[in-house]
Amino acid sequence: MLKAAFIALSENRPLRQVAERSSLGHRISSRFVAGTTVEEALNATEEVNSLGMSVSVDNLGENVTNAEEARHSAQLYGQLLDRISERRLNANVSLKLTHMGFDVDQGLATDIVAGLVRKAREKRNFVRVDMEGSAYTQHTLDLVQEIHRNGNADAIGAVIQAYLRRSEADIHNLIAQGIRIRLCKGAYKEPPEIAFAAKPEVDANYVKLMKTLLKSGVYHGIATHDEKMIEATIRFAQAEKIAADAFEFQMLYGIRRDLQRELVKQGWRVRVYIPFGTEWYPYFMRRLAERPANVLFVARNLLRS
Repeated sequence: MLKAAFIALSENRPLRQVAERSSLGHRISSRFVAGTTVEEALNATEEVNSLGMSVSVDNLGENVTNAEEARHSAQLYGQLLDRISERRLNANVSLKLTHMGFDVDQGLATDIVAGLVRKAREKRNFVRVDMEGSAYTQHTLDLVQEIHRNGNADAIGAVIQAYLRRSEADIHNLIAQGIRIRLCKGAYKEPPEIAFAAKPEVDANYVKLMKTLLKSGVYHGIATHDEKMIEATIRFAQAEKIAADAFEFQMLYGIRRDLQRELVKQGWRVRVYIPFGTEWYPYFMRRLAERPANVLFVARNLLRS
């Protein structure tokens, strides 16, 4: 019922237009979304860079419905890579397969992502392929591995969600190929047969996977705002004498900025995930639909620095 209500709200175009123009909508978008244009996203990136943090830029959008939309998304990402290089910013890009037309034509999506990865490699940059719901997990990993094998080893990486029961096997497979991983907990609502449901189980698996990543010798991203997970990572890195520049913490734009700066002050690497674009409202509502507990998380962080 609750999920259906959130989805209905996200698809209500008049309500979306009102929300995007409202003061509350502006507050949400300005805190968590770096504007609607490439230039605004790059200006936010420059500001974050000035604080000693790197960035991953994401153009909001997913599940495009035709090839033209997919190609338009690809052109925007090409522009992003060009402008990042021109402005000499410390940033890479993150994208979703469904934003590149995977639901329309899987071959088209593969060609688009491969082209962007080649462009990133030429510019000594990097493309992170984000993970979506479990229906896309194997497809996404297959695509990343295919492109990685075809001469793009340093320019493409994957995302693994710690709440999925399959993730330990996936991590070992990706590490064996030298593929860089962003480890997150996972925000989608998944059935208990394939995902841990209880937070203690998810946390325990997250720590287990984090340790495997840090000992792999490959540069990975530990993506979390959970201070317990961050503390566990720091303790393990220090105990194992893993250098501070051998991995990075990753956090979302506008969330726990105090913690981001404190980690930098302590000498740890931090990358901030910066989303931008006009699609913030459906994106935001879908995140709430996938996991309603996110409502409390966002509400708490609106009141924090």
